[in-house]
Amino acid sequence: MAVISRIELVPAYLLHQRPYRESSALLEMFTESHGRVGLVARGVRSPKSRQRGELQPFRSLRLSWNARGELGTLTAVEADGPLHSFKGTALYSVFYLNELLLRLLARHDPHPGLYMAYQASLQNFAHGFEVEPVLRLFEKRLLQELGYGLLLDTEIEMGEPVQPELYYEYQLESGPVITSGEAAQGFVFKGSSLLALSQERMTTAEVLRDAKRLTRAALNLYLGDKPLKSRELFRSLKRN
Repeated sequence: MAVISRIELVPAYLLHQRPYRESSALLEMFTESHGRVGLVARGVRSPKSRQRGELQPFRSLRLSWNARGELGTLTAVEADGPLHSFKGTALYSVFYLNELLLRLLARHDPHPGLYMAYQASLQNFAHGFEVEPVLRLFEKRLLQELGYGLLLDTEIEMGEPVQPELYYEYQLESGPVITSGEAAQGFVFKGSSLLALSQERMTTAEVLRDAKRLTRAALNLYLGDKPLKSRELFRSLKRN
């Protein structure tokens, strides 16, 4: 007989939910201490459910559940912060963060540092921060937490510090290799852009473009061939 563990009032965010049976739902949660967990919320879609109003995305929650095997059973949920309301680019950006976590995090693998980065990203969006720097910072920290952190301040062949005025070809899964500025074609970045991302000081349009090229290419190595729905939705929004 499987052992049931009882987890009480753990900080968490709702990443995704879908209907299950007549009145229940399957939840994908991102928790501070247990990582990504899958839960069955029994009767939560019933009009009389007390949990229905609390289970909102983008709101800090506290969850209790019984864990047994791959899926646990939700036993209690309470709000632990305000419900953030996002519109336009910020809304699509938060959907993008959620989709990255769903696609790249294994279940039951805690990442408290990444949880804090996600929470900070939501707060930054809610306070009207520029979207692009927030996204690049989260992508960088996500790669670090997954064990695929980007080497940004050291050239890999000679071991010399990256120089801001020089150009580097970035070899994914390895790092930067110095190259000629005159022949700067392909996956090449100026040293100043690599250092800005390393120091998390992305303040110019050029640096943000380079950071996006690099973090997106690195993430695509691990996302596989299936496209992200949030990116497709955002492209559709821009076209329309």
